[in-house]
Formats: sequence, C-alpha cells, structure tokens
Amino acid sequence: MNGRDRIILLGVLGVAVFLTGLELMITAVALPTIVTGLADWTQLRTASWVINGYLLVYVGTMPLAGRLADLWGGRRLLLLGLASFTVGSALAGASQDLGQLIAARLVQAFGGGIVVPVATAAAAHLYGAVTRPRALGVIGALTFLGMAAGPFAGAAVLGSLHPSTVLLGQGITSGPLLALLAPAWRWVFYLNVPIGVVALVLAWAATGDWDTPRRSTRIDLPGGLAFTVGLGGLLVGVTLVGSGLQAAPIALIAIGLAGLVGAVLLGLRRSEPFLDVRLFRDRVFASAAIVSLLTGYAFATAIIGGAVFVDRVLYGGPDDQQAALGSLAAATALGALASGFIVRVLSLRIVTVVGLLLSAGALLVMSAWAPATPLWEVAAAMATFGFGFGLTVTPRSTAAVERAGEAAFGIASATVTVARMIGMAIGLAVLTAYGSTTIDRLHDQIYNTPGGYLQYIPAALQGRDLHDPLVVGALETWASGEAARIMVVLFIIAAAMVLVAIPPGLTLVASATGRRRGLPLDALPQGLPDSN
Repeated sequence: MNGRDRIILLGVLGVAVFLTGLELMITAVALPTIVTGLADWTQLRTASWVINGYLLVYVGTMPLAGRLADLWGGRRLLLLGLASFTVGSALAGASQDLGQLIAARLVQAFGGGIVVPVATAAAAHLYGAVTRPRALGVIGALTFLGMAAGPFAGAAVLGSLHPSTVLLGQGITSGPLLALLAPAWRWVFYLNVPIGVVALVLAWAATGDWDTPRRSTRIDLPGGLAFTVGLGGLLVGVTLVGSGLQAAPIALIAIGLAGLVGAVLLGLRRSEPFLDVRLFRDRVFASAAIVSLLTGYAFATAIIGGAVFVDRVLYGGPDDQQAALGSLAAATALGALASGFIVRVLSLRIVTVVGLLLSAGALLVMSAWAPATPLWEVAAAMATFGFGFGLTVTPRSTAAVERAGEAAFGIASATVTVARMIGMAIGLAVLTAYGSTTIDRLHDQIYNTPGGYLQYIPAALQGRDLHDPLVVGALETWASGEAARIMVVLFIIAAAMVLVAIPPGLTLVASATGRRRGLPLDALPQGLPDSN
C-alpha cells in the first residue's frame, strides 16, 4: 500500500479502537445512575458485573481474535467486531433490568474484544520496524482518546438529554416507547450505535483490497474454553470474598486456577494454541506482558476509585466526574501518543520507567485524598497518573510485537492487551470485594442495629430519629470520610503494583535495539528462542 492508503486505513483502525475506549469511560460515568435506576446500592455485587462481565468476555475473546487474525486475516474479524459491538450497544440501551443489561454488555464485549487486538495487529502489519512504534502509539492514543471523550459525552448525555420530558410533552406517559427511550442513561449506549455504523461502513470500504497475511490451521477451541472458564471462576471468586459465603469463593478461585492451568497445558500440545505460553520463554516479551498486567490493575483502581471518590466523597455530579475522569483519559491519550515519538530518542526502558514512576507517585498522592480535597487536585493527580500510564503503552506493545515476529503480531498484541485487561478485572474485583464487604458491614450497623447510627453522629443530635434531616446530613458527612479512608488502602496497593513493574520494565530495552538502528523487519526476530 502507498503512504496515503496506509494513513487512511490507520485512521479507520483508530476509529474502531476509539469506539471501544469511549464505551469503557462513558459507562463508568453513567454507572451510579444506572445502578440507582435499575437496582440500588445494596446490589453492588450484581451491578459490578455490568463492568466485570464485560471485562470477562472482552478478555476471553482477545486471544482467540488475535490468533484468528494471524491465521485468517484481520478484515473479516474487524467487521465482525464492529457489528457485534454496535448491536450490543443497542441492546444495552434497551435493557429493562440488570440481567438484560449484563447480557447486552456481553455482546458488546465480544465485539470490543475482537476490535482491539485486530486493529493493533493490523497497524503493526501496515508499517515497518522504524515507523511501527508511531503507528502503535496512534492506536494506543486513540484508544485512550476515546476514554477521554467518554466522560464528556457521558456528562453531556446525563446532563442535557431529558427524554422523559420530551415524551411527556408529546403526551406519551407510558408504553414501550417510554421504556426504551427514558431515562437519559440509555442514550449512553445508544450513542455508540451511529458511531458504530459509520465505523463499520468506513472499515468495509477502506479494507476492500487489503488484508493481513493468512495461514491455514485449526483453532484451539478447548484451550479458549478452559481459559474463559478459568478467568470467570477467578473473577467471581475474588468478587465474592467477604460476602458471607464461606466455601463458594475458595471453590471458584480453585476452579479458576485449574481452568487457567488447563489452558496452558492444552496449549503446549498444539502448534497454534489459544494461549501460547511459549512466547513467554522470551524475557522481553514476558516483561512486556507483566508490565501490562500490573499497570492494568492500577489503571482500574485509578478509574473506578477516582469515580467513586468524586461521587461518594465529594458528592460531585456529572460535571465533576467529567473533569476528573476526563483529565485521566486525556492525559493517558497524550502519554500514549507522545511515547510513540519519544521512543525514537530514548530507549523503551527509560520511557517505561519514567511512566511507572509518575503513575506510582500519583497513586500515593491519591491515597492522601480527603473530603476537603478540592476537585482540581483530584483532576491533577489523575492526569499525572494517566500520563505516566500512557507513556508505558507504546514501549510494551512495540517490545511484544517485535519479539514475537511478523507471523505472530495478532497473538502478541492480544496477549499484551489481555494482560492489561486481566489486571483491570482483578483490580475491579478486589475493589468490589473490599468495598462491598465494608458497605455491608456499615449498613448493618446503621440500619439493622437498634440505635447503631448514634455512634456516628454528634452528641447534639443523639436524641433525634434516624430519618431526621440533621441526622441524615451528619451521617452523609461521616460516610464521605469513611469512603475516603476505604480508598487509601486501595490506592496504596495499586502504587505498590506499579513499583513492582519497574524491574521487568528495565528489560524492555532489549527489544528496541534492532528497531532503533533502523534494521529492516526481516532482521528482527521472526520466532522466539528458547531463552533470552
């Protein structure tokens, strides 16, 4: 392809990943409204599967999509992913209860899990070794630019759209039309539909005479099933820790670990496995995956923790969520884009370590947040974390695809992205388990224990009823401080995870040597050695 056609196709791939990034953050902004609209906060564990279920299918789909991209070519998979994502968005918007919403999110996740690794692998195929980091930086930046747009779009939808008022003005007070179009949070999902249709048409038109290389072989479906069951059991088990169920979390975690081990063992017996652990024989590739895993954990903690802090501690509305989460996502996009150019001057190792140090420092600042913390400090800390996280995006992606070789661009891209998403899923599961356990305990103390609320209010209010406005206000003040204290532990753990990623980050320099010297692609490793 000539340079102009490459740029056009890279733009199409960028639109596709932008859409998936938009979905992640716009849902995070709308989640409190969705929970209160379809359920209540006592169903937090169930509601968490609006995100956890998405992550599970998203992550489970990626390795298969990456492998299929290497074997069957990327064009058909990209179109399938966009179509599935668009249909899932329409179904999510039309959902009438949590069960329907979670099911629709699984359809969305299937499409998103295809789009991201296929687009990344396609970008790697489009460009040679010298310019590939910039192309991967563009894909990473547009993924997070979608995240940056998510809070703004979410706040605009929730704050500006009033479908109930419009329908009432037309005399529609009940019926299926009202149920499908109101309340406003439904349009958070409906917004994806026109964007998805446009992206699908553009992808179909732009890729008509282009595809990635193909090979003919069988797919490791048993390995894919074992991996998905294993990951699902692990996430559900971690989420249920502290729920009062004694044996279930342990059993599910054991099933999860057994499933993951089974996927590995099945993969060792196949030439084209679903989960190719032989890639991890290379120290650089393994290090890229580890950095992605650990920073993914921290990223989920920063996103959800920041959103919860603004909502439950600062009692901020959509505009405040927009400022906090938007600053994180925009800075992440900037860091990812900048890293694609910076690695032309500095080594992958230096860029990665600088990014990790910035992220860890920001998380430590977040651990000191309190109810009196102003919003601008929250936004600044989240932006610092996002920029640092973004700096690590291009180095780990570049290291992984160059070490795996051209024949494995798809599975290499998928593996690094899956590692990040597994880290995010585990981070969310830990946050949900810890937060739900604490909320349940405090709820019992206040509402299910006679006079239990008295220990949390000033002495001057001791003679007032639980539902007295002054008592309610005092409990809200106490609850905001308690929520801030809950977040301290989570942010410190996330900072520790980022610091643990520094040693493997220091090895990424090995994969940059050939590229920085301008060697042609065929001079780089096309298959992985037994050891590095």
